[in-house]
Amino acid sequence: MRKKYIAGNWKMNLNLADAKDLASGLDAEIKNLDGIDNVDIAVCPPFVYLQRIIGTLADSPIKAGAQNVYFEANGAFTGEVSVEMLKDISCPMTLIGHSERRHVMGETDELINKKVHASLAGGIEVILCIGELLEEREGDQTEAVCERQLREGLANVTADQMANITIAYEPVWAIGTGKTATSDQAQEVHAFCRKVLADIYDDSVAQATRIQYGGSVKPANAEELMSNPDVDGVLVGGASLKVSDFTGIIKAGLACG
Repeated sequence: MRKKYIAGNWKMNLNLADAKDLASGLDAEIKNLDGIDNVDIAVCPPFVYLQRIIGTLADSPIKAGAQNVYFEANGAFTGEVSVEMLKDISCPMTLIGHSERRHVMGETDELINKKVHASLAGGIEVILCIGELLEEREGDQTEAVCERQLREGLANVTADQMANITIAYEPVWAIGTGKTATSDQAQEVHAFCRKVLADIYDDSVAQATRIQYGGSVKPANAEELMSNPDVDGVLVGGASLKVSDFTGIIKAGLACG
């Protein structure tokens, strides 16, 4: 059975004091939960707070990761952060290809693939985000979009490297809208993505790769979503900003583990 993986994306929210309080509060709530080692947990704070949150969670089951990374090692890339910079502050993982990076910042599959390769080469674990827009869902393009983003995002990634990649399926129409894919919809797309992974690699890689669901995940729907056989955790936005909500989602993951 694949270990559930619950990650919180704090996006461009909080100040330093609130970020530290959130991290400390989460740690205090979850570290003594029965079976806490049976789930993996991460939070992704804004870059300016990342090093402090890594320190705050140094002795915690929760790891702190980045929301993004650039593929060049150094140079004249104003506003970007490299893999080496993440390693320098002991950051173990990063999100890549989040829908807001794709659809607000204009990132392409080619750019995302370069970031994936740079991260893996530097020993940084990756959560690779994929998902369709509302018009793509309504146009029956969900599978085509997810397959393209998987194949192009993972281009030339080896089977061995897949051990350090988690896929996050995030239907863009369900992010921050209050809408959530139904449990059946999530399972259907996750199962399809696993078939694509099996075609790219083989069934053993497909079965070992964790696929999270993201999109208006809350304590009330988390257990139903994660009860599906191909939903291996969740990538949480707004609900990860409240100790009680994120703790509730973690408990739901434990219940499904």
